[in-house]
Formats: sequence, C-alpha cells, structure tokens
Amino acid sequence: MTENQYLPFQSQIKDIVRHTELEFTLTMEFRGKVLPGQFFEMSIPQYGEAPISVSGIDEKVGTVDLTIRRVGQVTSELFRSKKNDTLFLRGPYGNGFNVDDYRNSELVIVAGGTGVSPVRAVIEYFSANMQELKSFTLIAGFKTPNDILFREDFKIWQNKINVVLTTDDNGGDALYKMGLVTEYIPKLDIKDSKTAKAIAVGPPAMMRFSIEALLKYGFDEQNIVLSHERRMCCGIGKCGHCRINDVYICLDGPVFKYAEAKRLFD
Repeated sequence: MTENQYLPFQSQIKDIVRHTELEFTLTMEFRGKVLPGQFFEMSIPQYGEAPISVSGIDEKVGTVDLTIRRVGQVTSELFRSKKNDTLFLRGPYGNGFNVDDYRNSELVIVAGGTGVSPVRAVIEYFSANMQELKSFTLIAGFKTPNDILFREDFKIWQNKINVVLTTDDNGGDALYKMGLVTEYIPKLDIKDSKTAKAIAVGPPAMMRFSIEALLKYGFDEQNIVLSHERRMCCGIGKCGHCRINDVYICLDGPVFKYAEAKRLFD
C-alpha cells in the first residue's frame, strides 16, 4: 500500500526560544534522516500549514529546530504555542545542504536575516570540526542589533571561526559592523577563489548582489550554492505553486548551485 505523502504526523514541542518580536524557534521531536536546509510543513488544524526550514538537528536527542517568522495566520498561531504542545509536521522535504560537499575547502557563508536559519546547522557542524575545512568565514547581516537571531550561537561561533556580523543600523553599538553583507565580500582572505566554496541565503536582492560580488571576487559559479525558498506549498511537487519553468523548488531544491539557479530568478 502506497504511503500517503500528504499525511502529517504529530510532534511535541520540546523547547521554545523567542529571538525577537517576530522570530522564534520551536524545537520539535523528530527521529529520522534530515539535512540542514531541508524543510517541514508545519500545520495546525483549522489554520493551515506553512513550510519551515530546518535550523538545527540533534540526532542524539531526536529533535529538529524550526525557526519561524510571524508573518501570517499560521505562523501567528504557531507563535502562541507552548512547550509540550503537540503540532503536526510533514517532511522533511527538499535536498538540503550536505556537509560532505564542503569538506577540505575554503568555505564562505553569506546570510541575511532569517537566511541564517537554513545554514545554522552547517555553521554548527564546521565550527565544531574546523579541522575538516581549510578556512571558514561567516558574513551575517541584520537590519539592527535588535533583529539578530541566535545570539548565543554567535557568541560561540565568534570564538571558533571568522565571523563578520553586520547591521544596517547599529544604533551606536560598536559591537556590530555597519553596512551590507556585500561590502565585506571583497575583503575576504581567500587563497584560491576558483576552488573556494560559498553559500548565500537570504532575501532575493541580498542573494543576487552577494553572488555578483562572489563572482567578481573569482568564485566559480559551480561552487556557489543558494537556498531558493519560493512559494513552497505542498512540498511534493503536486500543487505547482513553486514551479519555475520545468523546476519545482520543493523537489529539485530548495538548495541549488548558482549555475542552475541563475535562471530561476523571476
């Protein structure tokens, strides 16, 4: 009998972290294979469902972190959830980031706002296993210091890897660099840009200009990867909402090499 791919399963909330007035992370029970950057469909009966990227994985405990921005009816209802509540999940869906693809390389991650969420587990892994990389730079940008996600994580990362944390407006706080993430790409210290690898995740405009800067620096477009999260709905390529030409973002992505993704911007 064929398994119903639309059928959700129950999952209990193990922890909740409120990052800002709009962003929060739910730690959900889940045992199974999952990659950073994949996504789950989270649902609440009578309210609907929403695609949420995986921002953390704990295989030993059996949980995944799902970081959510409160922007609509479903996410607003999720925001009211409490620890030990039960929600419904479908997934994981999509291809995600495979850390094997970045081992023994010079790695650069450029992330803006909630774009840090899909790559957080990649950052966590390599910041704890720096011997597997030649170098690692994280450039992360937020509008203001009040908008920064994963504050405690950044404190740990800054002691282990090269972190450039920027804000459009630092409110006079010298702890944060001023400016856009793209301003710091030309300042990278990369030994061989042709073999170095980069990940860019964030708002479409940020990704577009970041990729332009990486290409200008000398990165090969085959070595630049992005997460193209666009109008994903069903998660299994049936509804067609995320289709661009012959590509279904939820099935073929959301992670793409720029060489493929450059024709997906619309």
